[in-house]
Amino acid sequence: MKERVLTGDRVTGKLHLGHYTGSLRNRVSLQEQYESFVMLADVQALTTHFDHPELIKANLREVALDYLSVGIDPAKSTLFIQSMIPEIAELIVYFSMFVTVNSLRHNPTIKSEAKQRGSTDMYYGFLGYPVSQAADITFCKATLIPVGEDQLPHIEQTRKIVRRFNDLYAPILLEPKALVGPRLEGIDGNHKMSKSLGNAILLDSSQKEVEEKLKKAKTDPSRVHKNDPGHPDICPIYGYHAAFQPDIAADIHKACSEGQLGCADCKGKIANTLHELLEPMRERRQVYKSKPGYVDEILLAGTGKAQAIAKETMREVREAIGINYFEDMITR
Repeated sequence: MKERVLTGDRVTGKLHLGHYTGSLRNRVSLQEQYESFVMLADVQALTTHFDHPELIKANLREVALDYLSVGIDPAKSTLFIQSMIPEIAELIVYFSMFVTVNSLRHNPTIKSEAKQRGSTDMYYGFLGYPVSQAADITFCKATLIPVGEDQLPHIEQTRKIVRRFNDLYAPILLEPKALVGPRLEGIDGNHKMSKSLGNAILLDSSQKEVEEKLKKAKTDPSRVHKNDPGHPDICPIYGYHAAFQPDIAADIHKACSEGQLGCADCKGKIANTLHELLEPMRERRQVYKSKPGYVDEILLAGTGKAQAIAKETMREVREAIGINYFEDMITR
């Protein structure tokens, strides 16, 4: 059996360039050599959108189109919907019995996101997000998880949960390892690119939309005139050059530092590069968008495959814990 990869995104909105550099780009290459599972995390989207579930339903297919547009191949990757795998919820319950509240409260990513959202009194689902993610990973026994660096505490939490479960019951779950993609700054230059912060360039953006976003993007604040020496290492636009055209990034860095490349011209260069990157995605997206029934078939087929794997994993889990009452009689 091939080693399994598990990735996914909360379906709270369309995906952006930060998702691409942080995870999507790796997912496309990994599907060639691993058994790849890609999850549309609609349940986890409720951690911040429980009061607006209609947004989740509206965004489910948009995120699926994002996946297909970047090159995730349904013949090579299994796309599935989280809420349609009830065994994940069952695993969350079992894991929650031996995960301490303190370990969740001290999770750096949970603390950072809570502070960013101004949440002083966290909801149970938000606090337990790492436990939910552990269930996502372990139900299909995935061992390689492409993530952004902010997700590393969650992967470490999963590893601890797996070790604890295996020590308590039986060594049936596998410890995952993270494959970290680079962080991409938002156009505001203050935070990572994020849907909720409004500083992102979406994957389905038109060339005009990309150019307008870049025009508003923050650059080196100390650079007043075009020929002033720049400081590319603090400029998000240089970060985009480094992420999307690394072959010439050193030249861009040098030209900016020596005042030979103005900010407007620098933005123009990266706009052209992003157009070349996004145009094939726009075309693929349009093809799939014109066939909504086919997209639904892809999601149903992938979810069916994930359901079969989840049932087998949960059979092993219940047996390990010793709560597989009347299993033989029920399955006859």
